[in-house]
Amino acid sequence: MDKSRGKTYVDMLEMLSAWAEQARKLETGEITKEDYDRWRYNYPKYDTTRKWGKVPSKELSDFLVAAFKDRLGKD
Repeated sequence: MDKSRGKTYVDMLEMLSAWAEQARKLETGEITKEDYDRWRYNYPKYDTTRKWGKVPSKELSDFLVAAFKDRLGKD
């Protein structure tokens, strides 16, 4: 993997780390083969290594920007 690729490198490293963690859990008996298969066939649905967040809708974002426009600093 090429570290100079920035975010692509970080994303790939995180994905490979998630797969390595699940493989380790399978090898040590922390999870069953069925658990591992469910995880790998549905990746990233069951991936708990990443933090997922919801993004507000564009409409809400636009509303908030308009509502607080007078409080925003000038760039």
